[in-house]
Amino acid sequence: MAMSRRKQDVQIIGRRVWKYTGLLAVLILTASGCSTNPATGESAFTLFMSPADEVRVGAQEHPKILERFGGVYDDPDVGGYVAEVGGRLVANSELPRLSFTFTVLNSPEVNAFALPGGYVYITRGLLALANSEAELAAVVGHEIGHVVARHTAQRYSQAVVAGLGAALLGAAVGGDVEQLAQLGSELYLASFSRDQEYQADQLGVRYLRNAGYSQDAMAGFLKNLIRNKALEELLREENQPEAGFFSTHPNTPDRVARAGALAAGAAGVTRRDALFETIAGLVFGDDPAQGLVRGRRFSHPDLGLTFEAPPGFRLVNTEQAVYARSKNAGVVRFDAARRDESHPDPLIYLTQIWAPNIRLLEAERITINGFPAATAAAQVSGTLDDYRGTLDARFVVIQFPGNKLYRLLFLSPPLRTDALRDDFQRMTFSMRLLSATEAAQLVPLTVEILQVSSGATAESLAAGLPFDERRLERFRVLNGLDLGEQPVSGQKVKVIAE
Repeated sequence: MAMSRRKQDVQIIGRRVWKYTGLLAVLILTASGCSTNPATGESAFTLFMSPADEVRVGAQEHPKILERFGGVYDDPDVGGYVAEVGGRLVANSELPRLSFTFTVLNSPEVNAFALPGGYVYITRGLLALANSEAELAAVVGHEIGHVVARHTAQRYSQAVVAGLGAALLGAAVGGDVEQLAQLGSELYLASFSRDQEYQADQLGVRYLRNAGYSQDAMAGFLKNLIRNKALEELLREENQPEAGFFSTHPNTPDRVARAGALAAGAAGVTRRDALFETIAGLVFGDDPAQGLVRGRRFSHPDLGLTFEAPPGFRLVNTEQAVYARSKNAGVVRFDAARRDESHPDPLIYLTQIWAPNIRLLEAERITINGFPAATAAAQVSGTLDDYRGTLDARFVVIQFPGNKLYRLLFLSPPLRTDALRDDFQRMTFSMRLLSATEAAQLVPLTVEILQVSSGATAESLAAGLPFDERRLERFRVLNGLDLGEQPVSGQKVKVIAE
């Protein structure tokens, strides 16, 4: 039934009133949710996450962080040392009674971050990169700064307001109102804004000064992070799956300059020997419990398996999978099938569970070193380094004892597939069980401390590192040495040992 023009106008006006009222409500909430932070002295919008909420969220997300980053590093001396340094910094902050939990994660990544509620995390990979207690304190102080400044509460509240505004506007024009997404640990690990990073650096330098540490340590460690990133790019040939400090702490070159200006050459202790004494024997790189990469061979003593990547391929061990890659030529992904998606027939698993929506060719059952397996080919669209377009794919599923299914996915541009076919096949058939003797011999690399003898050089010390390449660059980064800089006789340095 048609309605009068006047009645239509009234309804339209009503919707517009609701629209502007909704926007006004968001603006009022924004204005009323601001508070002055005792550390920064600035007014910050934190309406949707109270201090009590921060504690609750931190406790809720803490187990997820442990699961994602290899759990707690199992050395109470190392964990206690980091907690002691953190406690000293907190005592010299604006909120000395705020409760903090400091955790060393069993991860080779160079990373540090904080959850709301005072949960601060340092990876053993970052510990290995530090060259003094002051540098460690700089990192911990920076993360304490994020917590004290309530940066996560600010970001969360702004995200809620953005979502709330969209919901109100959606209701005003008759659209569907979407519920706000549950924000888990990914929110807290996302990059802070540039201003928030600078602010955390400023607070970290302040806490260094208050606790008696050298304030130059902040700029010094940030500078070494840049060296480490350059080394990682050389080792990984870029575009490799990676995560770390730079994914959550951007703009590092600018931060080095600002941190140096904040320190202004102020005096303070570095306590280099205290750090070195603590990290002597620290696991470096992969932990056997997470699998070990040695050159082109990957071995996992807990899973009891091993395989070898093709010549020219580099192995990268991540939390989700192991990758073998040759830039612009091919990539291989190795992982385990989820137990709740397993199937006693590898071919049925491949065709109906792993790749049910892909047009598979040449699907067949095979045997690999005596174990049931299945394989199939396909063509998929994707990107591999500089190549974009159709990729040749080869799927392989191998069934080990206990119905454990392991997966290999080979990808290559069509013009490279024939040249890689034999290499990919050899990699597949290199998959085998480890003997008990082999598994027992798989031990991790560790950080060891040496005193530089007279006549020793960076080159001579680097020659003994257990790596196939870039030994000198690794030694320099590990010890924070500039290009051409030499260690001083009598000085303690870090090396890596098997």
